[in-house]
Amino acid sequence: MRQSKLFTKTRKEAPKDEVAKNAQLLIRGGYIYKEMAGVYAYLPLGLRVMNKIVDVIREEMNAIGGQEVSLTALQDKATWEKTGRWSDAVVDNWFKTKLRNGSEAGLAFTHEEPLTALMKDFISSYRNLPAAVYQFQTKFRNEERAKSGIMRGREFLMKDLYSFSKDEAEHADFYEKAKAAYVRVFERLGLGDRTYVTFATGGSFSKFSHEFQTVTDAGEDLIYVDEEKKIAVNKEVLDDAVLKDLGLDRSKLVEKKAVEVGNIFSLGTRFSDAFELTYVAEDGKPKPVVMGSYGIGPGRVMGAIVETLADDKGIVWPESVAPFAVHLIALDDKAGKVKVAADALYEKLVAKGIEVLYDDRDARAGEKFADSDLIGIPTRYIISEKTLAEDSVEEKDRKTGQVKMVAIKTL
Repeated sequence: MRQSKLFTKTRKEAPKDEVAKNAQLLIRGGYIYKEMAGVYAYLPLGLRVMNKIVDVIREEMNAIGGQEVSLTALQDKATWEKTGRWSDAVVDNWFKTKLRNGSEAGLAFTHEEPLTALMKDFISSYRNLPAAVYQFQTKFRNEERAKSGIMRGREFLMKDLYSFSKDEAEHADFYEKAKAAYVRVFERLGLGDRTYVTFATGGSFSKFSHEFQTVTDAGEDLIYVDEEKKIAVNKEVLDDAVLKDLGLDRSKLVEKKAVEVGNIFSLGTRFSDAFELTYVAEDGKPKPVVMGSYGIGPGRVMGAIVETLADDKGIVWPESVAPFAVHLIALDDKAGKVKVAADALYEKLVAKGIEVLYDDRDARAGEKFADSDLIGIPTRYIISEKTLAEDSVEEKDRKTGQVKMVAIKTL
């Protein structure tokens, strides 16, 4: 991508009503556009980052046997009435609307009900189990407040996977595989050293669920971390009994603010009972399917990366999700040699399959450097008359600030 052709531009200031650091930097960098509170459009740079986050998650879900689908956002009232979750008294963040025929429909905030109903057509025998189905789907939640940028939206992308098992033992086996997959996801996304498997309330179906909490001052949750064991406990379940059960010493726990970037929890047979999702066991008797639910918010992950890794100059992307691998910057030259060399290097890198954002704009060096810091691409190549005198580029690491000269012929 030639930066001169990129329709988005950087800006010095974020909207005055935007208080979240992640949204401020992403808006200024040209990654997202704010439609209204809690609703953001993803622009070319932002969509590239989002797609890379999605790709990492998809690979890990496929690796544990997940099969991808795309369910509908528009939901049938009757489906949700089976579990009582159509009621605003039970779920207070529905977006609902009237259809022209007078019936009601809603915009999905999760998908346990519709997927359980769907799986009745495909699960009838123990031979059909276990199964794991997931999707990347836009969710809608009528949040009372939306002040955390893309980390708490009214419209957002969610990866939700649902498991279907014959019994608790089979469910527990998949649950542990999913937990390990989530750990790998956050390691690959650059958040592994600050994201903790966190014990939280398990509801009616298990003693605990597990949240994946990323430590950040922008977080809305309080967790208590054992940094040696690299596990944490959510404040909502912290008591002496839980500490004893987990083998944790209260004096070794450190309180931290964090944002929940993922969660996994057991559903038992709540939804399979409601929809009569059963299978014929090996003994010929019908039994209810045991279910689990596993969520990650790619947009929330993106916001958490910005919140935790950015510095005072701008965004710092991990290589795994950066919109481009290299930011190539050509500085002004009177003879035109720099532009010729930069054009040639750009074509060479692209031909090698390297993703490059090429700053070919007619702009001052200071402006280009400031924009590059804000955009946050991991590696910067600078070509100038000075570097060409050595047949080299100046390579700068965005994260560490380290600079070295690299011969053009080696790139």
